[in-house]
Amino acid sequence: MGEEHEKTLTLILHIGILTTENVHVAADIISAVEFSVSGELLATGDKGGRVVIFQREPERKRRPYLRGEYNVYSTFQSHEPEFDFLKSLEIEERINKIRWLPHQNPAHFLLSTNDKTVKLWKISERDKRAEGYNLKEEDGRVREPFRITSLRVPVVLPMELTVEASLRRTFANAHTYHIHSISVNSDHETYLSADDLRINLWHVEITDRSFTIVDIKPANMEELTEVITAAEFHPQQCHTLAYSSSKGSIRLCDMRAAALCDNHAKFFGEPEDPGSRSFFSEIISSISDLKFSRSGRYMLTRDFLSVKVWDLHMEARPVETYQVHEYLRAKLCFLYENDCIFDKFECCWNGSDSAIMSGSYNNFFRLFDRNSQRDITLEASRDANKPRATLKPRRVSMGGKRQRDEVSVDSLDYSRKILHSAWHPTDNIIAVAASNSLYIFQDEVN
Repeated sequence: MGEEHEKTLTLILHIGILTTENVHVAADIISAVEFSVSGELLATGDKGGRVVIFQREPERKRRPYLRGEYNVYSTFQSHEPEFDFLKSLEIEERINKIRWLPHQNPAHFLLSTNDKTVKLWKISERDKRAEGYNLKEEDGRVREPFRITSLRVPVVLPMELTVEASLRRTFANAHTYHIHSISVNSDHETYLSADDLRINLWHVEITDRSFTIVDIKPANMEELTEVITAAEFHPQQCHTLAYSSSKGSIRLCDMRAAALCDNHAKFFGEPEDPGSRSFFSEIISSISDLKFSRSGRYMLTRDFLSVKVWDLHMEARPVETYQVHEYLRAKLCFLYENDCIFDKFECCWNGSDSAIMSGSYNNFFRLFDRNSQRDITLEASRDANKPRATLKPRRVSMGGKRQRDEVSVDSLDYSRKILHSAWHPTDNIIAVAASNSLYIFQDEVN
């Protein structure tokens, strides 16, 4: 991502509900972003429990720059606020994660979850309607039997295309703590849901029971030293899953070995340098996101300051480490006081596993090229709100004399942050969520 790549990304879509410059409706803040398996659909979830699905526009020969344009396809309310009367706790409607199931028929299916309940939704199109029923009127009222004097053959008539979202399954009452991860298995029949202490395995057709496959809850909660922070299935091996912890380690589990995967097959961790240990060491080493590469050979993890690439064949240390915002190490005390140090940034791979992306503050997001070891910082900004506006690289100044195109580390806005992002599975199209705005970027097309 060097100089020859510095102007390759252009803004193709900016969607946001902005009332004033600094006022945001909390329910509109985007909390999940996910491309479908084919990349033709893009789903976002927000703190208000809504899911908005965007569909990719077909490529046009005369206007190839529209190949990455997405328009609203469907919007529906996935979760509603609830109340747990036994614990006297409110359950927020916020969407924590969205995962698509593989496309196997004309309809699309996705899983969405809030803190306690996972739901399976079917997204389908209707462009025909039936008329001429025998047992009911056209408005739906049931006809009296004595009024039926002849047999009618119903006919199918064309109608305006509508997109319907229908709830097919509800998976509830299986988690004591807040769900932070869901992952669809490569067998396309099962998926996992994970909270701080347990990982459950579900079948997509069965809602009344699940199997606990990881349970790290100690008999005495005072002995608890770490929690699960992320979990994901291997993209090819349906018996393999990985989960990360708040201590910065990753455990790889093989479900063929035992029904309860408390004993991991592999343990990935990096020894801590005693000389650099501080009050914040454990906080900033906690892994906030975990992603298998599309090939299944590597894992990508994100902690507060860096992203790391792990080879499944080498447990001792990561094979690659990329600093996202090392300039914030000197400001950890300030970030601890305003709770920013607990922000959970996501990370993602591109379609060929050759580049990775993760977010930062000031609406910056970072791209790292694994082949050239180059990186670039870009900004999702309303200033570049014109369609097909070319993004210019941004740089952060650590102090001293500041260059014209640099931003001082002291002037960064920590309320503007890119926590959620996604990369198209095959094309160089990326989606980043900044508060209640969604930005979609693609390679520049001449």
